[in-house]
Amino acid sequence: MRRVFKRPESLKGVPFRFCPGCGHSLIHRIIAETIDKLGIRGKVIGIAPVGCAVFAYDYFNFDVIEVAHGRPPAAATGLKRVMPDSIIFSYQGDGDLAAIGTAEIIHAANRGENFTVFFVNNATYGMTGGQMAPTTLQGQKTTTTIEGRDTKVSGYPLHVSELLSTIEGVSFIARTSVDSVKNLLTTKKAVEKGFRYQIEGKGFSLVEILSPCPTDWGMSTEESLKWVRSEMMSVFPLGIFKDKFDT
Repeated sequence: MRRVFKRPESLKGVPFRFCPGCGHSLIHRIIAETIDKLGIRGKVIGIAPVGCAVFAYDYFNFDVIEVAHGRPPAAATGLKRVMPDSIIFSYQGDGDLAAIGTAEIIHAANRGENFTVFFVNNATYGMTGGQMAPTTLQGQKTTTTIEGRDTKVSGYPLHVSELLSTIEGVSFIARTSVDSVKNLLTTKKAVEKGFRYQIEGKGFSLVEILSPCPTDWGMSTEESLKWVRSEMMSVFPLGIFKDKFDT
């Protein structure tokens, strides 16, 4: 019998502890499958910060280091510069990358650092109880915006991909989603390009991935996927925002 499905070698044989319906497990698998496809597992080092990404070292079957909140780009810069043959990626949420880590990501991008970033945007602080994040939508209810985000008080959702795409040192920026099979496949292609550009020495790449958080959104899994499509994608449109080397 022909095998059509198996666990990627780049994932450990342990169950995920993410909430039911969370997109992190899908994204982990996509990253692991891509690493296997490219044959780079022995050279990969992942970097995870505080947040729902914190347990990445329990799931990925390669070296993963844990760093302070918002600091993965700094750690990635150091690792890549002292070990240029390694494949370095950071795995960051919106609270980490777009709040406490904003300066880190902008200046790493501006320097054109040759590593890859996977930015998981679920418009909330997932691990700490569903507080407002920089990417929380206008009017979205969270535990700290119980009547909905008010732009007069908290400003507007931060468009990270659009912002970083204006920086000269960036080679590739894309926004994808994990709400459907079609978008899962698109996400996998973007993840692979992010890794390939690093392998080819082309500089900084970031893939933003819209991901559901049913627990903190107070929705069922099905409702959360619909909300990604109807609400998140209208504010954060999918697409490639910069590809310096596309021919």
